[in-house]
Amino acid sequence: MVEFDWLSASAGGVLIGLAATLLLAGSGRIAGISGILGGLLERPRGDTLWRWIFLAGLLMGAAVHQWMDPAAVEARTGFPVWALLAAGALVGVGTRMGSGCTSGHGVCGLARLSPRSGVATAVFVAVAMIVAWMLRHGPFAGLLT
Repeated sequence: MVEFDWLSASAGGVLIGLAATLLLAGSGRIAGISGILGGLLERPRGDTLWRWIFLAGLLMGAAVHQWMDPAAVEARTGFPVWALLAAGALVGVGTRMGSGCTSGHGVCGLARLSPRSGVATAVFVAVAMIVAWMLRHGPFAGLLT
């Protein structure tokens, strides 16, 4: 396991905030990944180029980070395929129900002092804590091993 690095975490936070600010200032768009990706799937005419560029930047940033420091991200293996598919489906349903994802509400919404985003982010964090406890220590401990 890699030790936590405050400097890279802080730099990452600054870069995420900068990207969200530039997108909002430059186009009036919120940097919520579910909305950006969802917009690509809906295919609105004339509204896709910026979405592709933003998503490509996310992927390229991750690729550059992995290239610069291959040991920084340790791949996790051994998860059952059904659990990965179920988790992905639940995240998709949750982002639709919550009208956004953690990046849209947690980064952009909180920065805009949106009360709805504050509630959504609190719910995201609470549910994540409950699920993590249930899978590690609670009634579903050992389900994913």
